[in-house]
Amino acid sequence: MTTPLREPLGLKIYRTVSRAAEPVAAFALDRRLKAGKEDPARIGERKGRPVRPRPPGKLIWIHGASVGESLSVIPLVARLRAGRADTRFLVTTGTVTSAQLMEDRLPDGAFHQFIPLDHPDYVSGFLQHWRPDAAIFVESEFWPNLILAARKHAPFMALVNGRISPGSFEDWKRQPNAIRFLLSSFDLILAQDRQNAERLSELAGRTVQSLGNLKYAAPALPGDADAAAKLAGDIGPRRVWLAASTHPGEEEQIFAAAALLKTDYPDLLTIVTPRHPKRGGDVRALAETAGFTTANRARQEPVTPDTDVYIADTLGELGLFYRVCDISFIGGSLTDKGGHNPLEPARLASAVLHGPHIFNFVETYAAMRASGGAALARNEREIASAVRRLFADYKTRNAMTLAAKNYAEQKAESVLADICDALNPLFEPREAGAAKAGA
Repeated sequence: MTTPLREPLGLKIYRTVSRAAEPVAAFALDRRLKAGKEDPARIGERKGRPVRPRPPGKLIWIHGASVGESLSVIPLVARLRAGRADTRFLVTTGTVTSAQLMEDRLPDGAFHQFIPLDHPDYVSGFLQHWRPDAAIFVESEFWPNLILAARKHAPFMALVNGRISPGSFEDWKRQPNAIRFLLSSFDLILAQDRQNAERLSELAGRTVQSLGNLKYAAPALPGDADAAAKLAGDIGPRRVWLAASTHPGEEEQIFAAAALLKTDYPDLLTIVTPRHPKRGGDVRALAETAGFTTANRARQEPVTPDTDVYIADTLGELGLFYRVCDISFIGGSLTDKGGHNPLEPARLASAVLHGPHIFNFVETYAAMRASGGAALARNEREIASAVRRLFADYKTRNAMTLAAKNYAEQKAESVLADICDALNPLFEPREAGAAKAGA
């Protein structure tokens, strides 16, 4: 029998200090509330004080921190609930945007709550109220109070689509006992790709496998058909391309590429969707400095024949712009952010371009390039060259979009089926007092 691990001193200190820091946690929540980052009607949930009653029967808790993780939870919930009408699903996230998406898109039998902050009392209140029969963490940051308290309450715990960035991996390697103890809380760990499986295996001290990225199975991003038709009408016959989910340090290169493209396509329209919409003003300033005429969607400014750059600084509309643009450069890849999900544009038949920094989706991008559905562009000149080639050659562009879409669709079913098979122990009776991994 494996000797249970002892909780490292560093984690004990963290838990003690965090308990004493309740005023700091409350202050942080208040600042987020004033900044519009919390829902005032549901702030109690962030303190482990739910208002909604626990439903009777079996309750499976699934946590996905933000928008990307929460979207991948939707098909997982639907598949796991199929044929299990007596099971309910509690889905938690930590952002207002993801909460709105969950309210709109979760299937019957599932409901959303905000995850509490990582304070022992907040976490305890949450777990004592919901009493989950199992807990599934999707990707997930490793919050010690939440994970260790969940281990005491939930008979089964899984980390699904596990991911740890190279930077976080190096940080955790300096605290090997702490991360091994935290990861020992999970009965099952599934990584989203081989690189993450190798990193998690080293940190956990056990073999971690990958069954594929759960984001393969996420549904297509929503997009209002009327809004898409209006935008397409405003654009007209002009050439248009999209720079999606951009970060600081990337827009300058996007605008430099646009300037190169305008020598061949004077009526070019460049659409930019900053990853954080509140940067819309900053992106506008950069575009105007580069000599472009701009319009901001958040200001309800229309696209006119004179608009060079349309800044889509709104929440929840990325699917709209992928539908309108059949060439998309995916941001977070020109700077060291690790890239964003290329399957989102692929599902909506948009050809995918990306920069060199893609550690969040290394295998996905590699497979898409191999299938002909994506292409690497390292800088503004390569971006301009790639977009120019796709503008000029309809057959190449069409083949690329079709390859991207086919790849996304083919992977969706196999990955979802394999992950759900691995989670079958969720629904198997467990002996009372059964040993918990790492407990």
